[in-house]
Amino acid sequence: MTDVEERPAPATGRGGAGRAVTSPAIGQPIRRKEDGRLLTGTTNWTDNIQLPGTVHMVFVRSPYAHARINRVDLTAARAMPGVVAAYAAADLGEANPKVICVWPVVDDIVMPDFPALATDEVRHVGDCVAVVLATDRYLAADAAEAVEVDYEPLPAVIDMEAALADGAPLVHAGKGTNKCYSMDYPCGDWDKAVAEADVVVKRRFVNQRLIPSPMEPRAVVASPQGGVGGEITIWSATQVPHVLRVLLSLTTGVPEHKLRVIAPDVGGGFGAKLQMYREEQLCVVIAGKLGRPVKWTETRTENMVATHHGRDQIQYLQIAARSDGTLLGLKVDLIANMGAYLQIITPGIPLLGQFMFNSIYKMDAYHFGCTGVFTTTTPTDAYRGAGRPEATFGIERMMDELAAELGRDPMELRQQNWIRHEEFPFTTIAGMTYDTGNYEAATARAMELFDYDGLRAEQRRRRESGDPVQLGIGISTFTEMCGLAPSRVLRDLKYAAGGWEHCTIRVLPTGTVELVTGTSPHGQGHATAWSQIAADALGVGVDDVTVIFSDTGMAPYGMDTYGSRSLAVGGQAIVKAADAVVAKARQIAAHLLEASADDLEFLDGSFRVKGDPEQSRTIQAVAWEAFTAHNLPDAMDPTLFGASTVDPEGFSFPHGTHLCAMEVDTETGRATIRTYVAVDDVGVQVNPMIVEGQIHGGLAQGIAQALWEGAHYDEDGNLTTASLADYLLPTAMDVPEYVTDRTVTPSTTHPLGTKGVGEAGTIASTPAVVNAVVDAVRHLGVQDVPMPCTPQAVWRALQAAAGRGAADGGAA
Repeated sequence: MTDVEERPAPATGRGGAGRAVTSPAIGQPIRRKEDGRLLTGTTNWTDNIQLPGTVHMVFVRSPYAHARINRVDLTAARAMPGVVAAYAAADLGEANPKVICVWPVVDDIVMPDFPALATDEVRHVGDCVAVVLATDRYLAADAAEAVEVDYEPLPAVIDMEAALADGAPLVHAGKGTNKCYSMDYPCGDWDKAVAEADVVVKRRFVNQRLIPSPMEPRAVVASPQGGVGGEITIWSATQVPHVLRVLLSLTTGVPEHKLRVIAPDVGGGFGAKLQMYREEQLCVVIAGKLGRPVKWTETRTENMVATHHGRDQIQYLQIAARSDGTLLGLKVDLIANMGAYLQIITPGIPLLGQFMFNSIYKMDAYHFGCTGVFTTTTPTDAYRGAGRPEATFGIERMMDELAAELGRDPMELRQQNWIRHEEFPFTTIAGMTYDTGNYEAATARAMELFDYDGLRAEQRRRRESGDPVQLGIGISTFTEMCGLAPSRVLRDLKYAAGGWEHCTIRVLPTGTVELVTGTSPHGQGHATAWSQIAADALGVGVDDVTVIFSDTGMAPYGMDTYGSRSLAVGGQAIVKAADAVVAKARQIAAHLLEASADDLEFLDGSFRVKGDPEQSRTIQAVAWEAFTAHNLPDAMDPTLFGASTVDPEGFSFPHGTHLCAMEVDTETGRATIRTYVAVDDVGVQVNPMIVEGQIHGGLAQGIAQALWEGAHYDEDGNLTTASLADYLLPTAMDVPEYVTDRTVTPSTTHPLGTKGVGEAGTIASTPAVVNAVVDAVRHLGVQDVPMPCTPQAVWRALQAAAGRGAADGGAA
């Protein structure tokens, strides 16, 4: 750990007056409380839920990317053993729900209907055509095979740029266009920047389509409570039980007060479970129709074609600079693939990079534009980082390209142009105000751990000797916006919901603590970290705190978990709820001690009379007195609890420097990571062990995009990477050892000084790795290697560069 600014002592916190804890839990690498049951299997996943009378749901999915549905015949399926019901869209009629998009990013956005069961056409492989329900999932699968569908194939629309051309086949013929929306966000005078520039570098990069692939596929159980027309309880492997409850009510017609959504332990999300899916809607609708529980568990193949995908954008980038390296401007033109339909926040995902392409750099002009495009592919939506990884990739690749154009060391060029630590708070050209940061400190530490100068010297020696295995050095100096999001900002961005978070804390009569949070973990360690925050605030033990979450019946208020918001927003609610508890306990303690509340100090969980420490009451003793209600202040209710709803005042901005040394075999194209160093600044760390885990997991996903992962369609719209035999996910054997460290510049937007860590590794690592690959072979004429940088991709880039060199030589 390297402190680069004076760190406020967690012992004093930012809560109730006089609060202090001499042995803070915050900052300690406490083992996660939840891991025992998770690792031993004594937990409850959605697929474990077995209810009496359950029927199992299996979908009939389209084998075509685009086709007209002429007929769906369920006769044979309904006659199969164990089959309880079977439905196509016509059977459900008005009860066939529609997925809705809650982020109409511009006024004239094209928003086609998205029925749960396709009505007239299917528009991607895996589109839902019919559903079969049986007493056993295998009987339901057999019956689904017996459903006859008469398809009339239509032209597939796969290539985004071709989809925008005149005369292209239409995904939604009734809309008359494949363009979903276009928007521009000009800041400063781009034309002036170009006119004043000595160099303008132009590049086209592709952020390939990715499949999130959480360890646990999606699953849902819907159970009527009390028969047809009563309440319905839904268990779903979701990141967003509160959001899901609202959306299910809006789209199924079931009143919200009759819906209870529970997210049991969830085996990973990565944005793929930040969603309301048609399968969840149909479980609710059909459970209501049948009056019995309905269960659906996704197969891995379904997960590949039917769970939303991520990334998939083409970036046309221009960067303008003076000959001395001073940045003048950046122009970004994106083409973003929506897929066949809009899921709940599909169109907004590319725009989350709108404010971040400029990153940590100072410039006079910035122009962002984005066009969303429909294609006959699986819909896209959030994937870890959601728009910010794409932005970081774009600007960090362009900084390397500009450095090459100017003949500059890419690190020196970054240092010349970034915001210096003494300039914070700093309002960027894109309009974001970064509260704190110290890019110099994080970079200096990373370069020290990496041996930057030594590796550059080795690189020169290898180039001079003509070594067939060349060394490349990749840099990513990044920032991101976390703590999604101030509700007023979401309003201005046309997002339908808010970004607040809620917490309630109860000190029970026996002295233990219940903390009810609106955040919903799926692997992040909330039960431990939230206990640490509450333990420090209340002066109790970490093990004395129980955290309740992910159940709208027990935790009715919340906005859930995504966008690195749980700690940055939910943590604020915890602190303020704890302050409310302490404030109430202070009044009771003062009454019991016959002292003024102003004369009490709160230290190590006890209220003490200043100057007379023998006169004291522990907060547990106060909780018991509140419960008995024998001696309370007048008009004081007999409970000890506090609640808080926090709408964040601003974003938080973690940052860091990631450095990658890559060895590239120029004869085979194989690229191998030799050294990877990540120094991140995520503000104050509640639990460094959890932070380290988040960084490691994020690095694996970001490096995987750079080197291995990619979803591909053939010209007919078939997903050719529809299984784990074809879609390459890394194992522990594939990812390198990481060298990690942290610097600390506390956030001023959070009472604990925390920032956010869940997406940092993913955001920073992809450009660091690709920059390293390109750097290894740039002297051979390579300017870009498309992701994933497989041996074949690297080899082809080398051959193309050699061909260009030969042609240039021949022309000369």
